[in-house]
Amino acid sequence: MTQSNIVVTNSGKLQGLSENGLCVFKGIPYATPPVGDLRWMPPQPVKPWSGVRPAIQFGPICPQLIMPSVIPGRKPSIEPQSEDCLYLNIWTPGLDDEKRAVMVWIHGGAFTNGSGSSPITPGETLAKRGGIVMVTINYRLGSLGFLNLREITGGKIPATGNEGFLDQITALRWIYDNIAAFGGDPENVTVFGESAGAESIGALLAIKESQGLFRKAILQSGASKAQPLSQAFSVANNFLTQLGLSAKDVDALRALSIETIKKAQLKLAEAGASGVSGGTLGPVQDGEILKGVPLDIIENGSAREITVIAGSNLEEGKLFAKMGPDFHDLDEAGLYKRVERLLPQQHTSVMIEKYRKALSKRDLQVTPFEIYVAIMGDQHFRMPNIRLCEIQENFGTPAYGYVFTWKSVIAELGACHALDVGFIFGTLTSEFEGNGSAARRLSETMQDSWLAFAKTGDPSTAGLTWPVYGKDRWMMVLGESSHAESAPYEAERAAWDGLANKFLG
Repeated sequence: MTQSNIVVTNSGKLQGLSENGLCVFKGIPYATPPVGDLRWMPPQPVKPWSGVRPAIQFGPICPQLIMPSVIPGRKPSIEPQSEDCLYLNIWTPGLDDEKRAVMVWIHGGAFTNGSGSSPITPGETLAKRGGIVMVTINYRLGSLGFLNLREITGGKIPATGNEGFLDQITALRWIYDNIAAFGGDPENVTVFGESAGAESIGALLAIKESQGLFRKAILQSGASKAQPLSQAFSVANNFLTQLGLSAKDVDALRALSIETIKKAQLKLAEAGASGVSGGTLGPVQDGEILKGVPLDIIENGSAREITVIAGSNLEEGKLFAKMGPDFHDLDEAGLYKRVERLLPQQHTSVMIEKYRKALSKRDLQVTPFEIYVAIMGDQHFRMPNIRLCEIQENFGTPAYGYVFTWKSVIAELGACHALDVGFIFGTLTSEFEGNGSAARRLSETMQDSWLAFAKTGDPSTAGLTWPVYGKDRWMMVLGESSHAESAPYEAERAAWDGLANKFLG
């Protein structure tokens, strides 16, 4: 630590570290700890401190269940956990007036896992390569951040089920107010995230309170997700059942230990995995913070000024097939039953046949397994990203689409969900992504495009011209040989024409 690493923020003075040529500040509080009576409450402003606060180690992460990773080469990150988890971290090339572009990473993890300090997504990678200011954040997860208790308790606990989003907005507001002291430009902030991180950004694009806090957004595998209020009520009821409590036991709820909450959350997740309705924690169309389906709100112009990159991986669903039941033995009857869980029954047969025909043009054996994971992955991830590009195109706002086609070294996973993250952060492994020269070249290509976009709003680089999505549906194909292509995998995309946004994500 040196005296030069002291920064004055609106909350007080911070002292960081010098690491690998960067000034690094870890564990910066951006809100009052949401503990005690503040459990399930909106985040409160951080309380100022006196003197100089050390910012030299990461803060605790949100309480979560640490599950074995299904991704080879990746071990679960064991980090200290606490309800006192609302911290952010900053990596910057200099504490000066350079007004560098700012990139804010919102981590994924199905709204139940993850952190801004995971070694899988090191903050120094992009800051060092691109000379930008990098920020990562924690936010409340699972039942602490995405459980609607307002309806079931008659407002005695006012949680809407979107407190995690309010945390993200509070962090973004702190960044906007303070990032200039870290050499960043508050008027040039890009948010980016993958999976639940991308779905979070889709929600932020639809939430009024986030307007003005960022100018650009990169959504990797996801853009729209929020359960109806009736479903959120069912989740809350099931959660209380797991705890053996009633809606009247407000004091008992507030007094629950974190371990008890985590055990109830595990039982809830197990019920959801077995097909029980009301078993999934996540964003809520609460009518207050998130007033409907995110893509519908965006379609009404909530984010018409935001330039986006939105894309997905070609075979998203194959990771979930490995995580869940064995879909490889799926027969035709099982295929129809599974797809009926995703779509209204009247669309099931047509969708299956359209995908059967489209997949026959790829280099794979068209089985019920392949059809199901393709439909599932496109519904949850690819189509929301494409719809977002279409919406922004209709407003005349630049949008850039991509499809990530690099295949895992594990043949059965293909270009699966989460495979792209290691490329963005340079954390390639020989067991999952592959780390040969071609993989490293693609990693550098993607990093440089993400950095160019953060700086200028255009992801084109000296080696890669990236056209806007436009009427011709231009997408960047990111793979062994990255190139722009008009309407790739068009038959699969067209199969979703006419289906409402509420069926996506």
